[in-house]
Amino acid sequence: MKNLDSKVAVITGGNSGIGYAAAKKLKENGANVIITGRRREAVEKASVELGVTGMIADQSRLTDIVNLVEQVKAQFGKVDILLVNAGITKFSTIEQIEETQFDEMMDVNFKGAYFTLSRFIPLLNDGASVIMLSSTSATISPKGASVYAAGKAAINAVVKIAALELAPRKIRVNAVSPGPIATEIMNKIGLNETLENQLLQSVPLGRMGKAEEVAGMIHYLAGEDASFLTGANFLIDGGQSV
Repeated sequence: MKNLDSKVAVITGGNSGIGYAAAKKLKENGANVIITGRRREAVEKASVELGVTGMIADQSRLTDIVNLVEQVKAQFGKVDILLVNAGITKFSTIEQIEETQFDEMMDVNFKGAYFTLSRFIPLLNDGASVIMLSSTSATISPKGASVYAAGKAAINAVVKIAALELAPRKIRVNAVSPGPIATEIMNKIGLNETLENQLLQSVPLGRMGKAEEVAGMIHYLAGEDASFLTGANFLIDGGQSV
């Protein structure tokens, strides 16, 4: 039984990692899925592989977000599931961080996520589900990740307020906070054997998570079974934040 038949789902940053796994899962359960990303080639490749609609949008630019909303409205009308997933990670100590690094991360991870939610609200059907991708970084305070963690902590604050503001329309807003997940982003941040061993020591279950496991939680929150859940933050981290 496909529990998302005829639902329209928008996933930002859907061409790789958790976004890709979530697109696959929602599609398998009957949703009409739109993925976005800023790299045209990657988005087109992923959309063909997944059999979903691909749209190009840089979530750090408000003009791109507004254009995306207009495109989705023109092609699909309304949205039932919004997964705000696009994000980037860079590391630096507080002492050494450059302003450009700060701006780049905050523009995508916080400002971009905030305005994606903001501008999509008029398109959301009553009873829609919004899922914001956060991170255990907002809970466990990893050294070198101050800006990333601050952006995700800000997302967690917005999720609670959005849940209250949108409750009259029965729109649910929740956060999903993955711990270390084996995705492309791990390679981008230079995950080597030493780093991986350090990471694994911080996870009681002793392994990295899989993108599909996070997608499973996203699928659950998107569906009717989660109709009494809003304003919550779900940690998928093998116990890391404990």
